[in-house]
Amino acid sequence: MSDAKIYKNFINGKWVESKSGETFENRNPADTSELLGLFQKSNEDDVNEAIAAAAEAYKSWRLVPAPKRGEMLYRVANRLLADKERISQEMTKEMGKIIKETRGDTQEAIDMTYYMAGEGRRLLGMTTPSEMMSKFNMTIRQPLGVCSFITPWNFPIAIPSWKMMPALICGNTIVIKPATDTPLSVVNLMKACEEEGIPPGVVNMVTGSGSKVGTPMIMHGDVKVVSFTGSTEVGRIVSEACAPNFKHSCLEMGGKNVQIVMDDAKLELAVDGALWGAFGTTGQRCTATSRLVVHKDVYNKFIDMIAERAENIKVGNGLDESVEMGPCVNEDQLNTVLKYIEIGKTDGAKMVCGGERLTGGDYDKGFFVKPTIFTDVTQDMRIWKEEIFGPVLGIAKCNSFEDAVEMANDTIYGLSASIYTQDINKAYTAMRDVYTGIFYVNAPTIGAETHLPFGGTKETGNGHREAATAALDVYSEWKSVYVDYSGVLQRAQIDNAE
Repeated sequence: MSDAKIYKNFINGKWVESKSGETFENRNPADTSELLGLFQKSNEDDVNEAIAAAAEAYKSWRLVPAPKRGEMLYRVANRLLADKERISQEMTKEMGKIIKETRGDTQEAIDMTYYMAGEGRRLLGMTTPSEMMSKFNMTIRQPLGVCSFITPWNFPIAIPSWKMMPALICGNTIVIKPATDTPLSVVNLMKACEEEGIPPGVVNMVTGSGSKVGTPMIMHGDVKVVSFTGSTEVGRIVSEACAPNFKHSCLEMGGKNVQIVMDDAKLELAVDGALWGAFGTTGQRCTATSRLVVHKDVYNKFIDMIAERAENIKVGNGLDESVEMGPCVNEDQLNTVLKYIEIGKTDGAKMVCGGERLTGGDYDKGFFVKPTIFTDVTQDMRIWKEEIFGPVLGIAKCNSFEDAVEMANDTIYGLSASIYTQDINKAYTAMRDVYTGIFYVNAPTIGAETHLPFGGTKETGNGHREAATAALDVYSEWKSVYVDYSGVLQRAQIDNAE
């Protein structure tokens, strides 16, 4: 313990210890004997200090021309690119997912930062003709102020970048609380901002628990926007906390995503997609393929194909380039997965592969579980309805395309869905009728790109979107501007009514 590296909070441009004097451990979920560092177990006093710094910095940051803010973000993106391999290696150690995926996670942060840097030269509003003579109309964006970000552990640097970069380019300042399982990735993001000249107080990070840090970040009166990614249960609490003061909130929450496989699908391609969608990131994605709906005419053949492939997925430490799936992020998540496997058995689903914790040798050091597939899943089963957030895939049979669409929509969530078919009419009909925020044709339910909006319907979110220009609407307010240069009083809807 005495040799463990101690990481500090980042407040007002300085690395500082928590006023609590306490720290917590960050350990490798693939090898819990590896202590990655000690992080600050912060409290409300730390939050208040960070928000005060952000509120003070906002006074000047909002006046920095947006193109200049963009130039700073461009330098941050360059820094992340230069440090990509180190950041990715450290992310695999703290989160567990395989190195190919953490490189993608880091690249997504790079892409988002470059993208939003470019928006500094746009931040487009509109001009429109007036109904009056000698009058000019336009819209502009204005920032809101201090933003609180509460981010998850499954995309430890990508999701923080989704929130930070649009907020910063719009002229806001931020305080971020990373997940307690993955604080190091956000430390790396803060370092990039510090090294590339983001002014003190514009970006701040406070580590710690949801109750000690997250709650005061949401409740503080100087916070104007709260952006949260996590469970629907916690998201509902965030929404209710923001409502009394009409505080803006952006909520990205649960998913129970479906892949439809029609009888005319290219089955090898559909199997590839299902395996990547279900077991990529150890199934720990809000967009993970948790449900598979397969046409009755290819059902048995498809199951034979996917079960054989799933049995041969190599599970292990994600730093091994040959490993295809890493551990669950922590013991609680592992136990949740194992619990749902037992629920699936009890409810009568047929388990065709996996279903147990991996033990022996290096597996005993981490939280590993076999990729698990259930067949004969029905719509009344809990593994059909409830988000598992682990490598468990449930397969159900459909009799027709219409049946498949009905089954796809049978969920309280509405994040992502996909269909595998060679029939363009079915593809477009599904695109229209499956009620999700993201839809794929002949691709899995995962794989969003930074220049399209990300988010879902129903209990997945509250109507906002992250990424792309849609994110700018979360972090800015519209202002309509009228300039009358006629020199006389002109009354809209009155003086030109005849």
